[in-house]
Order: sequence, then C-alpha cells, then structure tokens
Amino acid sequence: MNKRTKSVAWWVLALLFTLSLAVYQRITGPTYPIRGSLEINGSEVKYRLTRSSDSDKPAEIIIKEVGEGITGQISYKRFKVDEPYQTAAFTRTDDRLTAYLPPEPAAGKLEYMVSLNDGENTYEINEDPIVIRFKGPVPAYVLLPHIALMFLAMLFSTRTGIEALRKGEQVKVYTGLTLIFFMIGGMLLGPIVQKFAFDAYWTGWPFGQDLTDNKTLVAFIAWIIAYLRIRKSTKNSWWAIVAAVVLLAVYLIPHSMFGSELDYSTGQVTTGE
Repeated sequence: MNKRTKSVAWWVLALLFTLSLAVYQRITGPTYPIRGSLEINGSEVKYRLTRSSDSDKPAEIIIKEVGEGITGQISYKRFKVDEPYQTAAFTRTDDRLTAYLPPEPAAGKLEYMVSLNDGENTYEINEDPIVIRFKGPVPAYVLLPHIALMFLAMLFSTRTGIEALRKGEQVKVYTGLTLIFFMIGGMLLGPIVQKFAFDAYWTGWPFGQDLTDNKTLVAFIAWIIAYLRIRKSTKNSWWAIVAAVVLLAVYLIPHSMFGSELDYSTGQVTTGE
C-alpha cells in the first residue's frame, strides 16, 4: 500500500468514526425525541414525543398508524411549577393523531403526559412526564456553519490523533486546522447560536454551569495547548493525542445536558437539568 492510499484509508477511518459520533450526539441527550410504539387491539401504534421546539410556534406531538375509534389526550403544565395540568384532545387526520403544546418563552419548559383511549381502555404512552424545552429560532445561516465546522473539528481531531499515533508528517498542519475549525465553530458561532436560542452568549464557567459551554471551553483549551506545544517542536505530537481524547470525551457527553432553563418564579434563565 503506497503513501497516498494509506492517507486515504486513514481519512476514511476518521470519517466513519466521526459519523458514528455525530449519530451518537443526535440520539442522546435530553432534547432528542422519544420514539416508540405500543399495541392496541392487535395494531401497532407509533408515536414521536418531542422534547425540543422553537418558541415562536406550538410544539407538535404526533402519533401515527392509529386505528379507527381511538382518541388521544395530552396533559401538560409548566415544568417545576406547582399548578394543575391542562388537557387538550388530539385531532385526527386519516390514521394520524396530532396535538399541539402552547409555545413557551426561550428556555421555558413544559412537562406532559400522553394517553390513548379505544372506548373501553386507556393506554398511557409515557409513565413519567416528558419534559420539552423551548428555544428561540436560530437562522440557518448561523446554525448550518456551526454544525459543519464542529463536524470538521471532530473529523480533523480524529485524523490528527491518528497522525500523531503513527508519527506522521502532518501533525502540525492538522493540529492547526483542528484548532481553527473548533475556534470558529465552537467558540465563535457556538455563542451566537446560543444567543439566538436562549438570549445569552455564554452560560458556562465562570458565569454558570452550562455543560455544553464548559465542555467546549475545556476542549478548546486542550487544543490551544497542543498547538502551542507542537508548534514549538513536533516531538511534542503526543499533545495532539491528549487533545483528541479530550474532544472525544466531550462528544461522548450527551448534548444539551444541564442547559439553559427558565425559572418561572423569577423570570430569569438559569442552568437546568
């Protein structure tokens, strides 16, 4: 295998690894929709219970493949507020039931329960209340570059770690590119995304405990150190391995944990669950 073929193989490996992490980030964390199914009268009913929605429109809750004669109800109230649940009925379109939760201000949360009834029995879809968080809409011209650059940062981080392990010639170049992608995607566009979503540029240390902000900061510092050490001497390439491991650990932490949360008693946005 020649040098070029080996390089392509390492890039393919890095890409597959990064894609796997991207999928992991997508399906973990407190804002990923809860999907599932249950059997009613011999038929499988599928549901999608959303846990994140824009604050400028109602949140849509969907139940699919619902047989005739089955109705649905949703009960909800503000999260961590001592108040009675409000209820609303699902509306039917063909074999699909749809209900809407009223929008809350950015970082506001509702907790809700969903049940179905076939005329004789009631079926609780979720045993425990599901929490949905609302956020301000983020323009695509900000969100898409942020996502793309964070993906590139992880891709180059992985590839840099591989290059350092095999003592390759491109460690210094790859380290610099990783730092650039992460700096723009995470430290510049990240706060802008958060400003649109929750009206705050930064809620991590030293101002708060937002886990997304804090883990981004830790990874950024790790890559700054790696770049400075490797720029001084390529013999310090092991710093790239350390930084790559730190960024990997950051990505393994579910996204949006301990994020912004509206305290309804004070009207202030704090760090929640």
